[in-house]
Amino acid sequence: MSQWKQMNKDELERQYSPSHWSHRMAADDVIKAHVAALKSGTEKARAVALTLLDVPYGESEEEKLDVYLPDISSPDVPLVIYFHGGYWQFLSKEESGFMAVPLVQKGVVVVAVDYSIAPKGNMDLMVSQVRRSVVAVIQQYSHISGLYLCGHSAGAHLAAMVLSTDWSEYGIIPQIKGAFLVSGIYDLLPILSTYVNDPLKMTEEVAIRNSPSKLVYQLKDSSSACDIVVAVAQNDSPEFRKQSEEYFKSLEAAGLKVTYEDVPKTDHFNIIEQLVDENYHLTQLLLKMMGKS
Repeated sequence: MSQWKQMNKDELERQYSPSHWSHRMAADDVIKAHVAALKSGTEKARAVALTLLDVPYGESEEEKLDVYLPDISSPDVPLVIYFHGGYWQFLSKEESGFMAVPLVQKGVVVVAVDYSIAPKGNMDLMVSQVRRSVVAVIQQYSHISGLYLCGHSAGAHLAAMVLSTDWSEYGIIPQIKGAFLVSGIYDLLPILSTYVNDPLKMTEEVAIRNSPSKLVYQLKDSSSACDIVVAVAQNDSPEFRKQSEEYFKSLEAAGLKVTYEDVPKTDHFNIIEQLVDENYHLTQLLLKMMGKS
């Protein structure tokens, strides 16, 4: 029996409240500091990179993306698509350009994607939006040397859902070379009875259909050539760490190319914030994956 099924609601909520597990500061403070760090990193990226902001990939107001371009033109241009976290109900692309700073300097294009967060958007819609954003990016940038995905927390869940897409209905099969899944949730069932689901209003059926852990067989077909990194913070909650570990193990058992990164001295928030630093372990790993280190 899954451990989470034996937890009472209070314990489950604590396990799925990442801010309560940071050793750096109080829960409210760590969230404020996180938003401030992402915003300032994004402002810096917009100052140093060439940008195309609010590029539509669909019809609705939220279906927009920001593109951060290197100022060097080279035939070997990898492109990273970033999906933000915020528990599917918080943050936007306006705080999602921070990781572009060290990447554009190495000749990498970075795309930050917006999607309709809850309560306006539901889980099926968000998953559909991020999949369509990938299709739009490929159609727009057909000359890129490699497509890579990166997502944090809820964004790691969405990136994993992109990897598990049945592309036959999209008329295009993206050659995704790599995916960086950072402190993600891959099984949505445990959060159904927590505060996280209040704005999402997911039923069990919706949670199962949108749980990457239940779709590994699909990923085996569509993303078999993809290098996947499942990263988790040392100070993520035990339940978050378990989610990453179990997802990693199921990908490995399916024969996929996957590595597990347990990042020391990090929590759920600074594990991703530090991507502004070229020398940070995960930044180096991402650059290496793209042949840019």
